[in-house]
Amino acid sequence: MTSARIGDQVVEYVIDGPDDGEPMLLIMGMGAQLVAWPQDFVQGLADRGFRVIRYDNRDQGLSGYTDAPRPTRGAIAKGLASRRLATADYTLIDLAGDANGLLEHLGIESAHLVGASMGGMIAQELTLQRPERVRSLCSIMSNTGHRLFGRTSARLLAPFVKLLREPAPTTRDEAIARGLASFKLIAGSEFDEAEMRSLAALHLDRGGITTASRDRQLNAINASPDRTRRLAAITVPTLVIHGMRDRLVLPSGGVATARAIPGARLLMFPEMGHDLPSNRRAEMVEAITQNACRSS
Repeated sequence: MTSARIGDQVVEYVIDGPDDGEPMLLIMGMGAQLVAWPQDFVQGLADRGFRVIRYDNRDQGLSGYTDAPRPTRGAIAKGLASRRLATADYTLIDLAGDANGLLEHLGIESAHLVGASMGGMIAQELTLQRPERVRSLCSIMSNTGHRLFGRTSARLLAPFVKLLREPAPTTRDEAIARGLASFKLIAGSEFDEAEMRSLAALHLDRGGITTASRDRQLNAINASPDRTRRLAAITVPTLVIHGMRDRLVLPSGGVATARAIPGARLLMFPEMGHDLPSNRRAEMVEAITQNACRSS
């Protein structure tokens, strides 16, 4: 792994696959680090010949952190439950700028984009901002920013907000248990506890997930406007993947995304929640590869 200076941000990244492969930028979601991309998923794309680039978004992992206070609990709850835009230290536009800056740092003129959750929103925003930079787009378990589609399930909202409000863990075991609990809360029916426990430990070993940084990312989402009408301008091959058991970003978010982007293909998995289940990763790799090939 190595880091790049992108404006006033430090961005940590890692590259897998052949040096001469078509570049593919993987963008992870809120409160998640680059290691949240499963290794077999990454290796599958690398084996298909892609030069796979992963990075930590600002305020996560080994990238730089914003020197700003944690958003208030009231602001977080209002942003989750209402249609009003929140105030934030940065927005999805800024995060898309970080991704664009990383491509520039690496000397990459254009790349395939794959984004998960908030990463899907960032990938959409980068495609809108810099269409010449994007060869193909894959938006996974994400939405358009429309407040009526892809919202958090009412049944998940209370326990999710409760988890957000809990004080920071004081021991390693508590931190791993908290991470595991959050993963399980949003997962589908194919939850792999051993794999997710290892991921929680890996997150912790790379700096952990601070409540302030996670909440700033959440506010970045809530402060960003609806992209629905703008998405109609996207012309690159687009694949939308979503889980029918996703309660954090309801399946309507994926459906709305596919409808908003001309020619987009929608792939729905019945047992998938807000996760990347191991039993579907090979299919995802195949679908992403096919979508990328449409750009040739």
